[in-house]
Formats: sequence, structure tokens, C-alpha cells
Amino acid sequence: QSTAVVSCEKGDHFSFAGDGNPKESSPFINSSAATDAEKSQQYDGKNMALFEEEMDTSPMVSSLLSTLANYSNLPTGSKEHEEAENNEEGARPSKKPVKAPQLGTLMGVYLPCIQNIFGVILFLRMTWMVGIGGVFGSFIIVFMCCSTTMLTAISMSAIATNGVVPAGGSYYMISRSLGPEFGGAVGICFYLGTTFAGAMYILGCIEILLIYIVPQAAIFKIEGLEGPEAEAALLNNMRVYGTIVLSFMALVVFVGVKYVNKLALVFLACVILSIVAVYAGVIKTAIDPPVFPVCLLGNRTLVSKGYDVCAKVIEIDNDTITTKLWRSFCDSEFLNATCDDYFTNNNVTEIQGIPGVTSGILAENLFGNYLEKGMILEKRGLASDSDPDSSPTNSNRYVLADITSFFTLLVGIYFPSVTGIMAGSNRSGDLRDAQKSIPIGTIAAITTTSTVYISCVVLFGACIEGVVLRDKFGEGVNGNLVIGTLAWPSPWVIVFGSFFSTCGAGLQSLTGAPRLLQAISRDGIIPFLRVFGHGKDNGEPTWALLLTASICEIGIIIASLDAVAPILSMFFLMCYMFVNLACALQTLLRTPNWRPRFKFYHWALSFLGMSLCLSLMFICSWYYAIVAMGIATCIYKYIEFYRAEKEWGDGIRGISLSAARFALMRLEEGPPHTKNWRPQILVLVSVDAEQNVEQPRLLSLTNQLKAGKGLTIVGTSVQGTFLDNYTEAQRADQSLRKLMEAEKVKGFSQVVISSNLRDGTSHLIQVGGLGGLKHNTVMVSWPRNWKQPECHQQFRNFIEVVRETTIASLALLVPKNISSYPSNGERFTEGHIDVWWIVHDGGMLMLLPFLLRQHKVWRKCKMRIFTVAQMDDNSIQMKKDLLIFLYHLRIDAEVEVVEMHDGDISAYTYEKTLIMEQRSQILKQMHLTKNEMEREIQSITDSSRGSIRRKNPSALRPQHSIEEGASVAEKPEEEVKLQSKNASTPTSPTSPTSPAAPAGGAATWTDSKGPDKGKTLSAATPQQVTRLSTNQTDVRRMHTAMRLNEVIIKKSKEAKLVLLNMPGPPKNRVGNENYMEFLEVLTEGLNRVLLVRGGGREVITIYS
Repeated sequence: QSTAVVSCEKGDHFSFAGDGNPKESSPFINSSAATDAEKSQQYDGKNMALFEEEMDTSPMVSSLLSTLANYSNLPTGSKEHEEAENNEEGARPSKKPVKAPQLGTLMGVYLPCIQNIFGVILFLRMTWMVGIGGVFGSFIIVFMCCSTTMLTAISMSAIATNGVVPAGGSYYMISRSLGPEFGGAVGICFYLGTTFAGAMYILGCIEILLIYIVPQAAIFKIEGLEGPEAEAALLNNMRVYGTIVLSFMALVVFVGVKYVNKLALVFLACVILSIVAVYAGVIKTAIDPPVFPVCLLGNRTLVSKGYDVCAKVIEIDNDTITTKLWRSFCDSEFLNATCDDYFTNNNVTEIQGIPGVTSGILAENLFGNYLEKGMILEKRGLASDSDPDSSPTNSNRYVLADITSFFTLLVGIYFPSVTGIMAGSNRSGDLRDAQKSIPIGTIAAITTTSTVYISCVVLFGACIEGVVLRDKFGEGVNGNLVIGTLAWPSPWVIVFGSFFSTCGAGLQSLTGAPRLLQAISRDGIIPFLRVFGHGKDNGEPTWALLLTASICEIGIIIASLDAVAPILSMFFLMCYMFVNLACALQTLLRTPNWRPRFKFYHWALSFLGMSLCLSLMFICSWYYAIVAMGIATCIYKYIEFYRAEKEWGDGIRGISLSAARFALMRLEEGPPHTKNWRPQILVLVSVDAEQNVEQPRLLSLTNQLKAGKGLTIVGTSVQGTFLDNYTEAQRADQSLRKLMEAEKVKGFSQVVISSNLRDGTSHLIQVGGLGGLKHNTVMVSWPRNWKQPECHQQFRNFIEVVRETTIASLALLVPKNISSYPSNGERFTEGHIDVWWIVHDGGMLMLLPFLLRQHKVWRKCKMRIFTVAQMDDNSIQMKKDLLIFLYHLRIDAEVEVVEMHDGDISAYTYEKTLIMEQRSQILKQMHLTKNEMEREIQSITDSSRGSIRRKNPSALRPQHSIEEGASVAEKPEEEVKLQSKNASTPTSPTSPTSPAAPAGGAATWTDSKGPDKGKTLSAATPQQVTRLSTNQTDVRRMHTAMRLNEVIIKKSKEAKLVLLNMPGPPKNRVGNENYMEFLEVLTEGLNRVLLVRGGGREVITIYS
């Protein structure tokens, strides 16, 4: 079975890299590496004959289990992997046994976490924070930060124990549970956080070096400088030394991580030793407080460099001599010298810097004492005689506040000292049992560190004098590190301990960050980071290290520890926020795959953690928070835009599913209000034998209507049976999707396989959509050559679609000459969209041009509305009413009322032409007119289709099948003479009509251009003649169609698009051909026509 294992390793070597393969390499499905011979061997068992077919795709249980047992998971950059690569120069002998990583909870999670959590802030800023914020304030800050990390750790444990977490730790967890977009955004945040942490550690390291260990090494001398200059000099020193140290560290990391890993334990020992020293010191203060005198003038702390003895004068042999202190405040060393007012009015007192636990100093340090920049550190409760108006002179003799402090600043500076909780999960690859170790180790580490921090806050407040606590650089205590004054054998324990631990932490940040970046870039979700995926042969990320060092340099150029800390707080908080979000979402969505081994989590805790993170971000510094969120949002959008097709089974997909389900259930509650009506279009297209769409322009038109923001379903049917034609259907679906993508149509494709196309289309109309998200409009293109015998079925299908949409109360859009419609790239610079409003069927005609004009193609077109007045209508009044109506609809259009003087306006127009006095009247009349129309349609009969068949088509119809876009001029003018016993209604000789016009009845066709004028083609039998009397309707209809067509051509010949009401189909099937003829005559000579049939409900409203 070794092959299977090896194939797993190979896959897993970059398991989280994605490698263009969207699924993670998994031991579950038989890997391709196992050869066929081996397969046949595996499934030799005769008992399994029933499942022979499945064996190729699904493994047998026994083989699956053995594969799982051997499943090993190599993290990138783990030590074994490096050694293996080095030994073999990249060629991996396939039989080499893999040594499984063996780290327990203590070594693998607990200690790394402790080492990462305790850091520079504890040594350099904790005492100052307690002094400024008071014990209460500091306790609140520590408690907030620690509870945030604790809640995050709980969420993280849940995610980490839900399946195997390969190396890549937090990034991997988030990207696999929240999807590539969030994963990338958080990964980058975490990366930037770690990088800035590196900068912060380096700055801390330099601060310890330059202020406490070798102050004389400063390149820019601070001695004798005051205020801003001294500050600038200090920062410049930081910049120079920081850059040197950074380069050195980067070099160490580049040469080999092995050395960093070997030193890790030393650094850890330093941290633990320092903390133990502090506790020892605290115990010692109770028994025997150390002597660290602080000299106060009045209540102001003096800089210890400025005096040798804490007194104004001293007596030597009964002689009063002035001290160094006197000389620094007065203009000469004599007793009669003029001195600083404050100096003369106040006494010098010496107090103990560390009174000890038992002294009760705690009460004094309970509450905060926030300072402005440049204020003098004053001891509370000491008398001070000062003139409130005069500004203090000789201020450089006193210890001053170096920055303005306030509560939120303290939060920002303190938060980095609780980060580092991911250290365990980042090394998940090296653990013996990650699912057990990560939760226990991380939570134990956080508990330990939180206890230490909280006890430190209380103990510092109880042991150390307030002025010493507030003295950031220990200027009042001989330039000692303040926390060092407390430590037991000697302050140097802490100075060196903290120096080494900060160095170590810096090195670790510089090793960790590039690996994280490499992991992200190998995943291929952020294209421009691809270059950082490459590195040395053994997988060391060289390019990533370079970028990390450059970003780190930014932090070093900022140079102030207090300014860098909030920056990295932001990035870490952002990262923790997403970890909590991931856990909460998975729990709330109850994804079937969400079953962590760690049971002590709850979505409420995760939400609490998330809101704490968010509030801490804005508490720390709202502008950094906004910048950090901006960066995350940009990355999110970038990944979404260049969507690397990765399906990681993430929670965001889960949200989409839940939200979609919720929204669909809500939509079910009832039909939408008119205000919410939007065209949800079902586009019926046909595909050719190669499964390519025949009318691609239909989708262009759909896209141009998409201002309605409705649903679009593109449907087609494939002839055949589901079993035989499934692949064809898949192909058709693919080509539909391709076309939709090309035409930028957002929607869904649906392919139905049916024994005949007629039923297929019917099924699509019936079952398209889901729940409340169903189509309410069908778009189908006009059957082109419907007169040719081979296309008969096509137009019958078309009429059936018209009938079905009528029954289902769906609106219908029929674009004629679809091939001449504009593509999405074209632009009309001027022109008109003409609406011929003959019947009111719900306002579709008004809405469509409005939607079209939202699109770039039609934006410059003007809208014109024509309506038809009959003899007895008041056309002037109609025009007024129509203008008012349009004004209320908030639609801009020109209005024209066209009068048709012929009394014979037929059933089509019997559907009452608009009388616009009141909308309610229209609605009432819609009911009346429907009945009239039905009565009218009932009377249509047409049994003798046979008599129409032409006996001599070549002579009669030189070019009669109406081709797309053929103009009127090409058509032979034809006269139709009706000879009948009753009445003959001659149609106007000018308008072109079609030979099929008077269906039934005895008809003589005279072709004026034909060679044999007046040739009678068919004689009428008596029965046919009698039937004609009932068939007058058809004649009247044809007459209307021609008259309307004349008027439309006169007015709208040049229009870019004409929208027309589409008359309903005949009730009985016999009239089908006539119906097509009517429509053909009605739209003849027009280039682009969109026939519109409303769905019987109002779609547009005057109310807001």
C-alpha cells in the first residue's frame, strides 16, 4: 500500500497550495498513482462483484482505511521536509519512509504560545501603563484584551479540531472555512500583523540596547539636547540601528531557519527567567525593600542625571556647600545666587522608588493619571508651592511625559502583548495529535499569560511608587529599566532577558511571516503575489523574505514603539475577528461538515469575541481601523474580481445558500406589488445540431433589459431521451453559459430533454424558476421562414407558446428580425423608440422602453408614444389625458394620437382603445373587452385550408416568403378580389398583403405583375361560398392589420425600435396560419419590431 501513501505525500507537499486543482488532495478517493494492476489486485475479492462498476471511482472500505491510517501530513518548512529535500536534491525516492512529526502539547503548542505572547510590551511598557492608567484602568485593559484572545482561542480550537489543519495555520483555517476572499484578506492582514510585530520587536530590542545597556553607543548624541531635539535624536538612533539589526536578522533567516529553531529554546528560557525574577523581586520587597531613592523637588520628579546628592546644600565641616542640584537651578554656585522661583519656594525630598508590597502604595496607584506631552511627573499628595501662571523653567531638569496619553492609546499599545495565540495552530503540521493539542495548549497558554498579566498589574501597583511607574525610561531611577528595579538578584537579569527575548521574537516573526506569504501566494488566489511563492530549492521563501524585510523597514522608519504597536494591533484584531466570524457562521449555519472535536464552543461566544475585536479596533485608533479595513476590503474585492475558481467548501457559500433559502421562503408569501414588479425573463432559444445557440442576439436584448434587475433564465430544449441525450444537454448548457458570459447576462441556464421540442418548451414555461422566483415574462423570437413547408412545425410551436403564456398570465415579448437588433457594443447616437399603444394590457409597453433606455445602447434614443383614435373619440382630449398619465408615471415621451377614419376597425381593436380619463375605467373595461374579444374570436372558423394552396406558386409568388428585413418595395403588390354572394370588402390596393389573407371562401387572386393577369386560380364550391358569410371577421382583421401597418410605416419607418401590442391567438387551431399572416402584415416593412403581450396584471403604477 506504500504507493498510495506516497501519492498522498506528494499531494500534500503543497496541499494548501491548491496547485490549480480546486480540491484538496485527499486520501479518500483512490489516487491516480495506484496502477491498474494494483487496483485489480485490491479488488480481487469475489464477494464484491456487485460493486465492480463503482470500484474504479470509489475505493473499497478496507483499502480506504489503510490509506487513512498511513496518512501523514507534512507542513511546508517543517524540519523533516527541509532535511529530506537537502539530502535528495529534490528527487524523492518513492519508498523512503516518512518520520511523522512528533511534538506533544507542551513542546508543540504551550511553550511556543507562551513565548509568542510574552513579549517586549511586558518589559518595556507594562509598568508605564499601570502608572498612567492606574490599577483599575490597566486591569480593565488587560481583562478586555485577554478575554478577546480567550474567546478567539475557543473559536480557533473549534475550527482547528474540525478536520486536519495542514501547515499554514490561521490562514489555512480561515480560507477553508470562510472562502478564498476572506481567507486572502485575513491572510494578508495576519501577514502584515506578523511583519509589523517583527518591526516592533526590533525597535524594542534597540530601545533596550540604547537606553539601558550601552547608552554611549548612540550615533546621534542625546546628551545635552532638550525636548524635540533629544526626541528626534533618539528616533534617528532607532532608525539606524533598527535597519542594521533588521538586515542582520534577515540574513540569519535567509541562511537557515535551523539556527532560529535551535535558539528558540534559549530565548524562551530568557523570557521565563525574567518573569520569575520579577515575582522573586516582589516577594523580596515584602521582606526587605530594595533601595531606589527618587528625588523630588516639591512634588516634581528630578532627573537622576541632574544631581549627585538629593539636597540643595550639604554641610561639610560646618561649611555649607551648594550641590550639583543647586547649580542646575541657579545662575551661580554661591548661596546668594538668583535661583529658579520654584526651586527657592520648595523643598527637596527623597522618597523610596519601591516601597514594597506591604507599604499600602496600592491605594495611591488605583486611579489613572493621564498626562499631556511635556508635563512634569508629579507625586500625588505632596505639597507644592508654584505660581500657576508662570510656565515651568529648567524643565529639562525634571522627568517629563514623552507622549500625550489617554485610555485608548494604552489599549493600542498594550494589545500586541496578548497576540501570539496562533503560534500553536501555525505549527499544526508538527504536532503528534493536533486536534487534541491545539485547544488544550492554546487555552492553557492564554490562561497562564493572562494570570501573569493581571497579577503584574496589581503587583506593580502595589510595589512601585507612582512617579517611578509613570517614568517610561527610568530617568528618575538612575536610568534603570523600571521593571528591572523590581527584579530580584539584579536589574540586569531583566535587561538581558528582555533583550534576548525580543531578539528571538523578532527572528521568529521574520521566519513566520514569509512562510505565511508563501502559503498565500502558492494558493494562487492573489495573482500579483504569485512571484512570492518561489524560493530556494528546499522551499525557503526568498522573495517573500525580501518583501517582509521591506515592510518591516517601514515600521522601523516610524521608529516609535508606541506608534508601531497600534498598527499591528489592528491587523491582529482583524484576523481574530474573522476567526470568530468563521466559527460563529459555521455553528449557526449548521453545515453538515461542521463537527469539531472541541465541544466547548458556542456561537454567542464567537459573536462576543467578534464584537470585542471590532470595538477594540476602533478603541485603539479609529483611523488605523478604517485603513486596515480598507486594505482588507480591497484585497477581498481583488480576489473576488480575479476569482480563482476555488471551491473549498467554505462558510460563505453556506451563508449564500441559507440566505437564498430564507429569501425564497419570504418571496412565497404572495405576488409582488406593482411597484416591485420587474421583468423576470425566460428566454427561449433554439440550438442547432452542434448545440450552439441560433439566435445569440436574443441574449443581447435580454442584457439591454437588465435594468429591471430581475431574474433571467435562458432555456432550450433538446430532442431525445434523458438517458441517450444527456451529454448533448450538457453541451447545450455549456454553450448557453458561454454565450451568457459573453453577452454579460446574469442569470441561469436550463436545458430540458424532451421527446419533442413542443413539449420541451412547454415544460420550460411550466417549471422554470423556483418558488417566488419564477419568470413572469417569456421572450421568444419570431419564427423566420414560417411559410416554407419544412418550417410549419416551428410556427405551430410558436403559436402554442403564445397560447400557453396567455393561459399562464405571463407577459410575452416577441422580437421580429432579431438578427438586426443591436449588439451590446453598439451605440445609437440618436433615434426614436416608438410605442404603438393600441390596447392597454398592464403597461408593459411603457415599462420596456424605459428599461431599454437605461442601457448604453439605447440611452440616446427618445421615446414616442402613438395611440389610435377611432371616429367617435376626441383625439385632442385623448392626447391631453395621455400626457397627464405619462407625467404621473414619471416617463418622458412625446405623444401623438393617430386617427384612423375607416369605420371598419376590427376585433383586434375592439379590445378597447385607451380612453384615458381614469385608470379605473381602463381596468373595468379590460373585463368588458375581454368578453367582446372572446365572442369575436369564437366566430373564426377556417376548415378549408386546402383551397388556399396555390396551384401555380412559381407564377404567383416570385419572392413571397417574407425574408427578415425585406422592405416593402420588394413585394409584388397584390390585389385581393373577393367574389361572394353576400358582400365583398375589397382591401385597399396600395397595401401589400399576403396570399393567405382571406382564408376559406372562393377567392380569385390577381397578380398585377404576373404574366397572366386575372388568372382565376380556384373555383369556389357552393359549400365554401356559404361558409364565407361567417368568415367576414378575417377579412376585417386583415383590413385592420393593413391599415395599421400603413399608419405605422408612415410614422415609424425610421424608428430604431417599434413596440406593438400583439393580438391574441385564435381560440381554435384552424386559424393558426391566418394569425401568422395578420402579424406578418401588421409588422411588414419595419426593421426592428418588438411585439408585446401583457400578462394581464398592472406592471407600472403612478403611486410612489
